[in-house]
Amino acid sequence: MSLVLEKVAPSTVEPQEPRRRFRSLIRRPGLVLSIVVVVLVVLAAFWPELFSSRDPLTGVPSERFQAPGAAHWFGTDELGRDVYTRVVHGAALSLKATLIAVAVAFVVGGGVGLVAGFVGGWVEDVLMRVVDVLLSIPALFLSLALVTALGYGTVKVAVAVGVASVASFARVMRAEVLRVRQATYVEAAHSLGTRWYAILFRHVLPNAIGPILVLVTLDFGTSILAVSSLSFLGYGAAPPAPEWGTLIASGRNYMANAWWLTTLPGLTVAATVLAVNRIARALDER
Repeated sequence: MSLVLEKVAPSTVEPQEPRRRFRSLIRRPGLVLSIVVVVLVVLAAFWPELFSSRDPLTGVPSERFQAPGAAHWFGTDELGRDVYTRVVHGAALSLKATLIAVAVAFVVGGGVGLVAGFVGGWVEDVLMRVVDVLLSIPALFLSLALVTALGYGTVKVAVAVGVASVASFARVMRAEVLRVRQATYVEAAHSLGTRWYAILFRHVLPNAIGPILVLVTLDFGTSILAVSSLSFLGYGAAPPAPEWGTLIASGRNYMANAWWLTTLPGLTVAATVLAVNRIARALDER
């Protein structure tokens, strides 16, 4: 009888695990809504034609400043262009810049923290002093200085935002590497004569990268705000490119009679950032 139970138990437990996870997800409607928002933004960035068939750069002069309604969900701007269409197509530019910024911060910051924590000694001292200097400068000011030196454009804004986030990734990665380096299995690998690069890539990096991946999700929302802020100030893609920050900036001149030109793109940015942060918090809890 016990042998039969041992054989039956795994098959009865395994199908219940996805159901349990699904029920726990349903009990968290905020997380479900956040996932839906992020999925919609990603789809809009890569396949904008799924959401709108209009041209984001072409307007109808007779439909200038139409309020949000059934024909134009987000209204129209001063040239008769559909604001909803421009927001949808602007997701591609904003998401592209955000991905570049997060990638720069992850690769450069993670690499600096990994080397500093694993090598130690004077190398760690030099690298972490550079990181301390970067941390002493507000991220937005550092981004402004870098984008001024690099020039205008979406990619250059993304690189500037990414460099401004390098210090945070370096600090977190170094702390995790120092923690993992003192683990018993790492000391055992050292005592067995395992080469340093095998210890680094087989033991230290896989066990230290978890918090960095959570930080990537958190930094994604922060980078969206930073990229939109620099675009708002005029450092991003030049008009008529429908970048989110540019849309908000161009609509501020018509706040008195066309509030939707700034409010609705701004709410889109806010909803995306809040959704990403909610997902990051859920990943951190796991």
